Amino acid sequence: MLKLKSEVTGTVWKVLVNPGQAVQADEVLIIVESMKMEIPIAAERAGQVSEVFVAEGEPVAEDQVVIHLE
Repeated sequence: MLKLKSEVTGTVWKVLVNPGQAVQADEVLIIVESMKMEIPIAAERAGQVSEVFVAEGEPVAEDQVVIHLE
């Protein structure tokens, strides 16, 4: 299982995937807004999203796990 983390503190702007969804390497899964910049969180490898831990509009901290990828 791969744990994807936010690289910055900010607010979840968009969640682009759902649990059970297959994703490709480098596909953007979540976009975090921080200091008026959009920071994408992408899959490091192909796999399946097993769990999403954040929702749009929620705050997120640096190094917070946002998705588990199988």
